[in-house]
This record gives sequence, C-alpha cells and structure tokens, in this order.
Amino acid sequence: MQREDIRNSLIVSCQPVPDGPMDEAAFVTGFARAALSAGASALRIESVAYVKAVRAAVTAPIVGIVKRDLRDSPVRITPFLSDAEALADAGADIVAFDATDRVRPASVEALVRAIKAKGKLTMADCSSLEDAGRALAAGVDFVGTTLSGYVGGPEPVDPDIELISAMRRLTPFVIAEGRIRFPEQAVSAARAGAFAVVVGSAITRTEHVTGWFSQAIGEAYRAPSSTGDGTVLSIDIGGTKTMAALVSGDRVVEEVVVATERGAGPDAWLSTVFQSTAGWADRYARIGIAVTGVIEDGSWSALNPATLQIPDRYPLIDRVTRMFGKPATAVNDAQAAAWGEYRFGAGAGARRLVFLTISTGIGGGVVIDGRPLLGLAGHFGLIRSPSEGQSPFEDQTSGRWIASEASQNGHPVDAVEVFERARNGESWAADIVSGSAFRAATLCRDIQLMLDPDGIVIGGGIGLAQGYIDLMENHFKGLSPRLAPRLVAARLGRHAGIIGAADLAGGSPAAAGK
Repeated sequence: MQREDIRNSLIVSCQPVPDGPMDEAAFVTGFARAALSAGASALRIESVAYVKAVRAAVTAPIVGIVKRDLRDSPVRITPFLSDAEALADAGADIVAFDATDRVRPASVEALVRAIKAKGKLTMADCSSLEDAGRALAAGVDFVGTTLSGYVGGPEPVDPDIELISAMRRLTPFVIAEGRIRFPEQAVSAARAGAFAVVVGSAITRTEHVTGWFSQAIGEAYRAPSSTGDGTVLSIDIGGTKTMAALVSGDRVVEEVVVATERGAGPDAWLSTVFQSTAGWADRYARIGIAVTGVIEDGSWSALNPATLQIPDRYPLIDRVTRMFGKPATAVNDAQAAAWGEYRFGAGAGARRLVFLTISTGIGGGVVIDGRPLLGLAGHFGLIRSPSEGQSPFEDQTSGRWIASEASQNGHPVDAVEVFERARNGESWAADIVSGSAFRAATLCRDIQLMLDPDGIVIGGGIGLAQGYIDLMENHFKGLSPRLAPRLVAARLGRHAGIIGAADLAGGSPAAAGK
C-alpha cells in the first residue's frame, strides 16, 4: 500500500477488552467487516493472531500492533523486533510501535529498519512533539498521537488536538488517535490537520461505551430534582426565538422554546418566559440571561437594532429579579456561548479562545486566561470597513445578508434555502455562500493577528451549515501554520449560550451584569 491510501480517512481500532466476552477472532473480524461496511477505510488490529484472522476476511489496509506488559520496560506497543516482523508476515500493511523516549527492548531505529525490510509502512505511537521529531528523524512513515496522556500523570478526558496541530507542522502524515469518543472530536482532529483519524473504544468496545452511558444516566437520576445547589434557570433571548432551560453544570435538564415577538418588546418577552416556566419555580435558585446587544450595569442596550430592537438601557436585571423573585445575571449571548464552549465544549483547555457565531447576525466572545471579556468585547459583527461603505461587517456576511442577496438576485428565499440551492449546484447560491465564507475567513485572519487565540470556535446556524467551515478554511491555504487560524466547530450547538449563562450565574469567575 501507499501512504495516500489512507489520506482523509477513518481508521477503526478493533481491539476488544482483554479477556472480555468479545475477545475472540470471530468478534474482531465481525467488528472489522462492520466498520468497513459503514465507511471506515482502514483498521487497527491488536495481536498477530487477530491480524491474520482479519486479513483473511478483508482487503482494507491494516495497522497492526502487539501489546505486552513487560517487567523491565514501560513500553507496551510492539516492543520487540520479532513482534514487528510477525505482524508484517501476518498481513499488516502498517506496523505501529511505541516511539516514546523510555527504556525499551528495541530502538525506534531498529524497529523502522526491521519493518521496512519486510516492505511495510511504519507508524510511531507518540506521547509528545519531541517523540514525533525523533521518530521522523529515524525514518517513520506516520506519527500518531496515540500515547499522549498515557506516559505519566492523570489521564486526560479529551483528545490532544493541540498536539495534532503541532505535529502537523513537522509532517503532513499525522494520525490522530486517543480519546476520540464523539464525531465532533473526530472533526476537530481532522481540522487540526490529521492525515487520518483513529476511533476505537467508542465504536468497538461495548463495555466502555455502556459504562459511559451507565455513569451518565446514574448521575442524572441521582441529581436533585428541586433547587438544591447549582440548578439555574437560563434564558436566551434571540432575534426569532427565546429558549428557557433548567441547567445543572453542562446538562440541560429541561427546556422550552417560545417565539420572540419582535414588536412586543422586552417586558412582553420576559412575561412569556415567566408564564412558560411557572412550573419550574421551585427547581432553581438563580437565573442566567443571554441576550443580543450589550449589558452594562444590569441594563440592556441594542448595538445593531436590525437584529433586535430594545429600548436603550432597558433595566433587564431589575425587571427579571422583580418578576421571578430570584437573583439574576445577564451577559451578551455570544459571550455566554464563548464561556460555555470554553468551560464544557470545543474550547475546553484553551488559554486564549475566541467564539464566533454566524447566524442571523454575527457575534463573538473572547476568553483570556480563564476569564471572559465582557462589555463590548467580541462584537466582531459590528466592525466597520471603509471598503463596505461603513456598514457593519455582519450586514455583509450574516444570514440576513445572505437572504437579502438572494432576493436581489431574484430568489426571495431565506438563508437555509440558499445553502440548499448551493448544494444542488445553483451557481448564484454558491456565489453568495462563498462570498459570506470569504468575509468570515478574512475576519478570522484579523482575529488571529489581534488576539492570537489557541482556536476560534465557530457556531451559529450559518457557521455550522454543511461545508461552510471548509469554505472558510480554503481561504487559509498558502498561509504559514503560525498565521493560519485554527477553526473548531462548536460542540454545544444551540445550548452553548444557555449553558454559558447558567455557569456564569452559578458563580463562575467574571459573572457580570448582576
């Protein structure tokens, strides 16, 4: 096989729990065939016997490994030259081995020579960028993030996206592996530059997946159903709809969505929420509110009335506290979403994070060193450019602009329909979507130069529309990796704002607007 055979592919690791009920060749072969039938392009198989069994059943590329527990070395993955040679003879196309800088039976250089003598490709399972550099110097074909977090200290929960990006600056042949449990994490790995992505336990280890669900459900049933500590009523008032939800940590316990009657005004909007959530009155202790516009000293003002008209300095906190009878915190909706993604979503672990929501309008939020920047910070949609006639950036890029452009081209449809028409090959629609993505990409390049974030999380109905982030990233081609923004799809989806607002209301740092 050639390296290109697995470019942009999903590799499924079919490794049963040792001595578990599925630790048999028939099950491993079944996992392998099922994975390939569902779209996987390659497999990662453990043990010489299982590689032989799977090779007899499939023609797809196989990454082969052997695992051993040694007394005199912490190296577990393909530690011996004889293991590597046996895997090659059994039918593995790629032989993977531990490439960490630890006491080992065989050197990385010797393993590479032995595997290549058999005409096979090599994969170095690394724990760090330094491991990858040494392995590449030894002549390996692929480097993987497989052992990141497994060579000492507490085991992380999320995949090491930062290491994928760092390795990508050394070589294009980076295989992302380790703790990739959700499709969103696999997407993040791909967008960080992975040549291919390995998913294992989340697909083929029934015991692990069942344990995750069992633990989550058990925690949900053990959680208090009344106010207790930490349950927050979170309200997100948007341009077309308002969502109210009971939130505990990163869990949305219950929610209701009502229309935002644009001409009715904030008193009416709050009254509708109050009536819709009356049955929850004894189930929460505090209230968090996420709104478009700006919050200052508890008052709410519009920055772009085209998004939602609000009386200037509307006393939001005072009205909510009087109406609901409980303390409240308010924050801009995009800033709340930024905090939600930072605490619980795609930005977890980042030191500097920017969130950009591209929807009816465009908003944003910034988190620096664990604190959200509030007030006017992050209102990227209101940036004005002389080349655009001094109109706000969002008026040239957002869903509202997309619909307006369609209408001017003789197609009176909304943004959702424009995307659908673009996917169906209608050039006028594709041109509008492409223009929006170009401006959004340009904004991200400017943000990268201004704030140097670890990542820019993209959210909103437009930002998360199929193919939109890919269109944005096309405009980064040719940039040096240091200058290219790293875009990550928002993980919390439509709940990002209410989860972030609830967390700020519940006492996280920098809760504001009280």
